[in-house]
Amino acid sequence: MILEVCCGNLESVHAAVKGGAPRIELCSRLDLDGLSPLWEELEEARGLYPALKIHALIRPREGDFCYCPEEAVQMQADIEKALELGADGIVIGALTEKGDVDRELMAELVAQVGGRASLTFHRAFDVCSNPFEALSVIESLGFHRILTSGQAPSALEGTELLRELQQRTSLTILPGGGVNANNARRILERTGCTELHASASTLLMGRKVTDAKKVAAILAATR
Repeated sequence: MILEVCCGNLESVHAAVKGGAPRIELCSRLDLDGLSPLWEELEEARGLYPALKIHALIRPREGDFCYCPEEAVQMQADIEKALELGADGIVIGALTEKGDVDRELMAELVAQVGGRASLTFHRAFDVCSNPFEALSVIESLGFHRILTSGQAPSALEGTELLRELQQRTSLTILPGGGVNANNARRILERTGCTELHASASTLLMGRKVTDAKKVAAILAATR
């Protein structure tokens, strides 16, 4: 089982590594459900932890996942910067106003990455109008995994759809949303998935910060 820990700051990266996480999703502004990371934090994390797999979230703003041409250009610039700074993976997602995968924009961004990094379609998937149609499009575009709660409030509640998605694809379905030490094994057993995504966080002075003990507890619970 591979655990990916969502880290919204460098302090969280330190905690994720201390807890034993092999991979992180690096972002900023978790209070806005995650935006593109601070580049200085990505650069420092890469330098401090050369063996850590670092996937960078590319999200230019909060809100919906329908992006205008100017925002698409910003995403292209952010992808290039993340790769330049050593990101191992890129986490992206875009939809049309009808709730379908924005095939045109995603094809452009996938082509830009050009095999230089692993590709994850993020939780924009959870508001797609048709998850199976979206799955087919994402697979055809060349992504490697989909981060999703199974279109439910939490991954535990979405296990039925998560299982069906994993059965239908060779992509990695990455359950995320409310994953903790108490439910991690159940999610894996019910879905047949082999990776999990968790924040494993605690509130510190009003900020979400990764807790090394929570990371270690999830890993211990799934061994």
